Amino acid sequence: MEVKTFGDLVDWTRQLHEHLARCLSHCADHNEEERARMLLTYLADHENEMEYVVDEFKNRADPKVLNTYVYDYLEHRPIRTHRTCDAPYAALGFNEICREIFDFHDQVTDLYRNLVGKAEIPEARELLESLLELEQHEAMRLVRQTGRMDDL
Repeated sequence: MEVKTFGDLVDWTRQLHEHLARCLSHCADHNEEERARMLLTYLADHENEMEYVVDEFKNRADPKVLNTYVYDYLEHRPIRTHRTCDAPYAALGFNEICREIFDFHDQVTDLYRNLVGKAEIPEARELLESLLELEQHEAMRLVRQTGRMDDL
């Protein structure tokens, strides 16, 4: 997807979460380790929630902000994830899955943090800060929850 506007950026983020949720769910059925299957199922549910919440940002944001061009200061380096989902998470163990998911969320937060620093329009900065806060909060929640699962 080519990201030209803030609306495109929000939709692109939603699509990343949607794709990751599908991939994690698919791989949960194929992973041989029970603990990894439980983790993948939990993460897929979490990413489904994230897809919904990010979509709500787009539904509630000011249309003028969503139509504002972002590509002038978007150095688009694609987020690295298993975009084709040829069952890569099915072959990973619990800790490797955690590392991959944490890395994915770190990349998203780094992107938003970078954009917040470049946003010139206050309303656009506010949207980006809200998205950044959401991504950071959810990443911290994942760390806590997976840590609890690891303790079990």
